[in-house]
Amino acid sequence: MEEILKYFPTLTNVQKEQFAALYDLYYDWNNKINVISRKDIENLYLHHVLHSLAIAKSIQFRPGTKVLDFGCGGGFPGIPLAIMFPDTDFHLVDSIGKKIRVATEIAAAIGLKNVRATHSRVQDIKERYNFVVSRAVMQLPELIKICRKNIGKEQLNALPNGVICLKGGNIEGEVQPFKNCVEVTELSTMFSEEYFKDKKVVYVPIG
Repeated sequence: MEEILKYFPTLTNVQKEQFAALYDLYYDWNNKINVISRKDIENLYLHHVLHSLAIAKSIQFRPGTKVLDFGCGGGFPGIPLAIMFPDTDFHLVDSIGKKIRVATEIAAAIGLKNVRATHSRVQDIKERYNFVVSRAVMQLPELIKICRKNIGKEQLNALPNGVICLKGGNIEGEVQPFKNCVEVTELSTMFSEEYFKDKKVVYVPIG
């Protein structure tokens, strides 16, 4: 939890309690359904929760914003973002049912009212959202091709509607098709930990 409070010191008591509850919940569920590497569960807050919250450093979702988490796995980045933005609606979608079960159970256990989770391919989701977020799901051109249909026209935020992805390593090739509009931010400018040195948040507006 120290990593979270270090960068987000103004959390409410409810948010602190929800973030604090995540470790035991993910630890228990991970023993039943492997959604996080067994070696990595000890680094839950740094590698998964804080990493997800890089999006919260990039944009402050306004109340009423609708966000689709594309390929949420066990709930990242959607669940940490839903804690951070209780007045934003998050729809978590993954094609693997057991991962959706974990995300659903954890959201319920910490009392998140702004999260729903669906076992589906994003290709089959017809709803529209202000933003699509994802965490290392697939190459950016393929992801945008699939989810472009899900970006709505109504604008609620300082950033125009679009796609916000967490990426690592060399991404020059996959952002090239969007070079005229893409914004890439190094996470090392947000967080000082070594883990984030080659990680990025990528934003592409979808008009």
